[in-house]
Amino acid sequence: MEANDHPGSLVDSPVTSGSTDVRIADQEPEVDKYGFTGGKQYTVHSVTDISSIETVRKREAKWLAMIADWNRWMSRKFSKIKKRCRKGIPSSLRGKVWPLLCRSMDLKEKSQLTFYSLAQQEISDVIVDEISKDLHRQFPFHEMFNDQNGTGQQDLRAVLHAYAAFNSADGYCQAQAPIAAVLLMHMPAEDAFWCMAAIFQNYIPGYFSSGLETVQVDALIMQSLLKKVCPSAHAHLEKQHINPMLYCTEWFMCIFARTLPWPSVLRLWDMFLCEGIKVVFQCALVLLRTALGNPAVLKSCTGMYETLERIKHLDKEHLLPDVLVREIVSLKMSKSDFEKEHKRQKKLWEMKKVAK
Repeated sequence: MEANDHPGSLVDSPVTSGSTDVRIADQEPEVDKYGFTGGKQYTVHSVTDISSIETVRKREAKWLAMIADWNRWMSRKFSKIKKRCRKGIPSSLRGKVWPLLCRSMDLKEKSQLTFYSLAQQEISDVIVDEISKDLHRQFPFHEMFNDQNGTGQQDLRAVLHAYAAFNSADGYCQAQAPIAAVLLMHMPAEDAFWCMAAIFQNYIPGYFSSGLETVQVDALIMQSLLKKVCPSAHAHLEKQHINPMLYCTEWFMCIFARTLPWPSVLRLWDMFLCEGIKVVFQCALVLLRTALGNPAVLKSCTGMYETLERIKHLDKEHLLPDVLVREIVSLKMSKSDFEKEHKRQKKLWEMKKVAK
């Protein structure tokens, strides 16, 4: 599937007018703790964000103990893992923990193919060209991807090429690139590839299939759940005839990598890889409730454009990682609610297909 098959922009804009993230050309860019030199993902240094070295080391020690006996922890103390993932995996260990959470090594061991052979396997020239066009668009302000000839872009090319060969039925689409890039920021290319393959297979299967049917069904699920979580927001979106695909396609397909402040992206991914796709729905519902849950705000959203702009530009204090995680965890949506609605929407979708 080609990048142009998907609605919405999935590329980073190098400069945002009026943003404090824009750097003066003749100055050496300052790199934040995540490797960004600018752009909307750049995280401004704050004293309140800094944990003491002793606290960080204690958290790392707890995680290292879990990693050393991972299977026992997963089978007997999963609730503890979930609690610690919600608090956030130490930055130094995400490259080890994420593959464990998504069981990417299981997929690697079962496969008769290797990452390196797949990265060299012949794929269509169209896909090769599409991948090449997208490389420089992935987090261009990150030090890993700001050089066309650097190892970051070359590793990204290899991972995307390998996946297109690995899953030739789906091939390549633009939304795969940011997911691969996030993984590459934390681990070597081979591990990133198997993590990506495991995420696509076990967490968001069908997201990159022709027609985006799975994404469309999930958008309808989210829309229906919103009626229970925030009826006023749901009613407003219905009144404005706003299809959820207009705002949630990028959320779901990129797992919020292009939507949230970077610290919040990482915390969400920690939870997502631990608890599954339900976390993505919970985050989407929280954002919509935050954006449209206030009657005073709804009065200013007089049309589709104003409503979509409101959803797109939330106040930063609502997107801080601790605030966002707290709202997600406290959201009144059970696993059975999600599963019941998924079953209902899937049935309705199949009935519509038959009717056509």
